Amino acid sequence: MEKVFIPQGYQQVMPYILVKGAEQFQAFMRDVFNAREKMIHRRDNGEIQHAEVFIGESVIMFANASEDWPPLTAGLYVHVADADDTYQKALRQGATSIQEPSDKDYGRSCGVLDPFGNTWWITTTRP
Repeated sequence: MEKVFIPQGYQQVMPYILVKGAEQFQAFMRDVFNAREKMIHRRDNGEIQHAEVFIGESVIMFANASEDWPPLTAGLYVHVADADDTYQKALRQGATSIQEPSDKDYGRSCGVLDPFGNTWWITTTRP
C-alpha cells in the first residue's frame, strides 16, 4: 500500500462544504456540535474564503459559495454524547427534522437538514 502523508490535525478524508452564509453555518456548527475554529481566511469583501472547524477531533472545511463556486452540500454522520439533546439544539438553530430520535441496534439516532442544505445523521452509539 502506498504511504500517504497527512498533515497533523487532519484526516485522510474531510468534507468540504460550500454554503450561502458561511458565517451562519459556522455558528450553527458551534451551537449544535460545539465546533471549534481551527482557521479562517477571508476574501477582500470579508466573506469566508476558506475555514476549518473541529468537531471533536474531526475537521470540516467550508467556504462561502460564490458565483464561481456554487453551493455544495453534504451528508454527514456525527457521533455525539446525547443524540436527543443535539437533535433539539439543531432544531432550535433552524434545522428541520428528517428523522426523529429513535433506538436502533447500534444506539440512538436521528437526522436533520440544516438551514444550508446539509444532512446531519446524529448518533449516540452504544458501547
